[in-house]
Amino acid sequence: MEVTPEMVKKLRDKTGVGIGDCKKALVEAGGDFDKADKILKEKGLASAAKRAGRTNDEGRVFAHVKGTRSGIIQMACETDFVARNADFTAFSVAIAKEMIEAGQTEVNADQDQRLKDLGAKIKENITVKAVSYMDAGVDELVGDYVHMVNDVGRIGVLIKLKAADAAKAAGLKTLANDLALTVAAYNPLYMTRSDVPAAFITEQEEIFATQMSQDESLQSKPENVKQGILKGKVNKLLAEICLVDKPFIRDDKSTVAQALEKASKEMGTKIELVAYKQLRIGQDN
Repeated sequence: MEVTPEMVKKLRDKTGVGIGDCKKALVEAGGDFDKADKILKEKGLASAAKRAGRTNDEGRVFAHVKGTRSGIIQMACETDFVARNADFTAFSVAIAKEMIEAGQTEVNADQDQRLKDLGAKIKENITVKAVSYMDAGVDELVGDYVHMVNDVGRIGVLIKLKAADAAKAAGLKTLANDLALTVAAYNPLYMTRSDVPAAFITEQEEIFATQMSQDESLQSKPENVKQGILKGKVNKLLAEICLVDKPFIRDDKSTVAQALEKASKEMGTKIELVAYKQLRIGQDN
């Protein structure tokens, strides 16, 4: 299959790799886009940031809490200047309240028209890019956090904890806030290792195995040693992408899992991490 400039551009946009390397990968893959993407990963060229889905969108994240429901909303605009605009901010606070309290995942006709009216006034395309909610059940607490950069909310986090005995969990809100800060700091892709798709792990094992087969220093190693190295590489990757394995923001010598165990002992009741969600400006969510 002929490799066209359009194919090269598409692969470059996805991976962040240079045009020359993208073209070589596509030629090697016979024009197969997915195979070329994998070749770049095996060579260690694909940009991690690109794979995480980063974009050039601007905007701002807002949070709203009503009773047992907590939500975060990502408002998109074209420039960081508008993200600081007073009209944009006031409108976003209002629409966040409306949508989160109503449990909306998309704007209704009235809200859509108001978005267009604001866009006409500010002269930018204003949209609601994403909305996430969490409802707290019995013995549960949902913490919310918006990370500010230059007075603009760039990251919004929701985190849900459950106490076996809520009457003993006086420090649950503080713990939830600290865990939300941890999510904002490390941007984990999954909560636990069991949440990681098996297909993703298999792909990474194949990539690591290919890289190892090209490492001359490993060629004389026994097969069991190679398998141990491969397992270590996979475990290291999983620790990098799972929340429970990340360093706890208040004690970087402890993981989140260890911090939860410690909190459970201190409060005298089991504390469980139920779920988390996040929205980030500049990243597909």
